[in-house]
Amino acid sequence: MTSQTPALDTALVRRLLGEQFPQWARLPLRRVEPGGSDHVIHRLGDALAVRLPRGEWAAGQAEKEARWLPRLAPHLPLAVPAPVAVGRPAHGYPWHWSVARWLDGGTPAGPAVLTDLSAEAARLAGFLSALQALPTAPGLAPGAHNDHLGAPLAGRDAGTRARIAAVGSAFDTRALTALWDAAVHAPAHHGPPVWFHGDLHTGNLLAVDGRLTAVIDFGGLGAGDPACDLVIAWTLLDAPARAVLRTALGVDDATWLRGRGWALATGLNAYSHYAATDPRIARATRHQIEAALGDPL
Repeated sequence: MTSQTPALDTALVRRLLGEQFPQWARLPLRRVEPGGSDHVIHRLGDALAVRLPRGEWAAGQAEKEARWLPRLAPHLPLAVPAPVAVGRPAHGYPWHWSVARWLDGGTPAGPAVLTDLSAEAARLAGFLSALQALPTAPGLAPGAHNDHLGAPLAGRDAGTRARIAAVGSAFDTRALTALWDAAVHAPAHHGPPVWFHGDLHTGNLLAVDGRLTAVIDFGGLGAGDPACDLVIAWTLLDAPARAVLRTALGVDDATWLRGRGWALATGLNAYSHYAATDPRIARATRHQIEAALGDPL
């Protein structure tokens, strides 16, 4: 957020709604905390949510979700957000923003929330299989989305090696380097690009009564190598559930290894940026990194 960007507060959301969507301007509005790393979120009435990108890195997500989610949603076995409207930049706020249906009742999924990790691994595999089976479209080339998603891991090589060097005694840097070397040199994805979610972690999965019910935040949606979505295997699942996910998806050795590379790279990125200031992220990213290291090469 630049110095010219107004505070992303409830007053700004109310002004944007009043000008662009007056039919919703009188509904109750409250900020959702903790929100997300990419968006400030407000609940609008009982049935809607307003999402404002926090910065340039999240710009364009509103238009992407509005274009693609209505086409993908009918074919997916878990609920996904239903975009209702896309707002324009105004009142000093420089990016498009969105209004979507509120997915009611769900809590962020985590090992302590889910009743049976192996059963949920199978449910998650069903979602990913359905997503990957849908036809893609021109203009969704690998690497054309956030942070090299869907593209070869080589695009993250320099940054990941720098973070390995920076973690010092917090982790076994030799083991980190060995895993990264193996992953970055694994055989590349062959065949046509397939859909990926792009940010499949526990905060973007919702559960009700111990079962997965919804997948949210498709800002990283794209087409390419689906290995980036395997990060969830090392953030949510234990070893037996990981085996269920891999078998149900029919993942080969090279794709699985690239998935471990994505888990390592994204874990190190989050650890480097947030671990010193956010104990929750420090615990989660340490678990992710250590889980990825724990499987044999």
